[in-house]
Amino acid sequence: MKLNAIVKSPGRRRGVAARELDLPGMPRTLRELIEQTVQAMVGEFEQRRAGESLLPYLTEREIEDSAKMGKVGFGSVYGEQAPDERKSTEAALLAFEDGLYRVFLRQEEVTELDAPLTLADGDEVVFMRFTMLAGGMWGR
Repeated sequence: MKLNAIVKSPGRRRGVAARELDLPGMPRTLRELIEQTVQAMVGEFEQRRAGESLLPYLTEREIEDSAKMGKVGFGSVYGEQAPDERKSTEAALLAFEDGLYRVFLRQEEVTELDAPLTLADGDEVVFMRFTMLAGGMWGR
């Protein structure tokens, strides 16, 4: 199943550029959507790590797309340790439960992890991240 995923943060006028998310199955709940999204992201990470070239370069299109997201880089993967998919999934579900991000499907917020979810190929899914404030009052 293919979805258009957008990650937004409050304070930014636009989200990170929309990207196609290729999920291994058809999620029936928000929990399954989060699990499959993590699975897809870990798979992409592994492919990037395995496919690093000796002399990396960026095409003009890659530079433009990266500039839209706010960071231009080679996508290098540093570190030897592979991500643990199970732990990453647990962290993503806990972060949702703790309110660190919200999920919107077709501009409607999805709040229940285990409520039935109806998705279609090409649907837009928005992950709205929230940032914890740091500074003045926390150190006192």
